Amino acid sequence: MDRVKLYIQESYNELVNKVSWPTWQELQSSTIVVLIGTLIISIIVWLMDTAARYTIVELLYKKIFG
Repeated sequence: MDRVKLYIQESYNELVNKVSWPTWQELQSSTIVVLIGTLIISIIVWLMDTAARYTIVELLYKKIFG
């Protein structure tokens, strides 16, 4: 039980005294960068999915019905 207590005390000490927490401004900037990156990647994946779907569907229809 002493090991658990020591672990909790050391973890708390590290979080309070050793961790460098971002400022509110830095946090907002990072969040905006992540949101923009996520949006760009989502659009790229959507475009690739749409292009693949229509290409595959057209090829199947041509082979089956054409």
